[in-house]
Amino acid sequence: MTTMNVSLPSELKAFVDNQTEQGGYGSTSEFVRDLIRREQDRQRLRMLLLDGASSPAGPIADAGYFSALRAGLNSTD
Repeated sequence: MTTMNVSLPSELKAFVDNQTEQGGYGSTSEFVRDLIRREQDRQRLRMLLLDGASSPAGPIADAGYFSALRAGLNSTD
C-alpha cells in the first residue's frame, strides 16, 4: 500500500472526522478508501447504463415474454 497526503480546509477535515466517527470507520483512511470504492462503483454503473442505453432494443418484456421464460425454466427440470 502506498501513502497519499491530502490537504483539506478545516471545514472538510471536520466533516471527514465526523463521518469517520459516525460511520464506524477505524480511520480517516478507511473512510477515504470507501469513498473511492463507491466512486469506482458509480462510474462502473454509469458505463453499464450508457452501454445499455446505446444498445439495440431487446424483446418487449410483457406477460408472454415472462411466460416463455418460465416455460423454458420448467422444461429443464
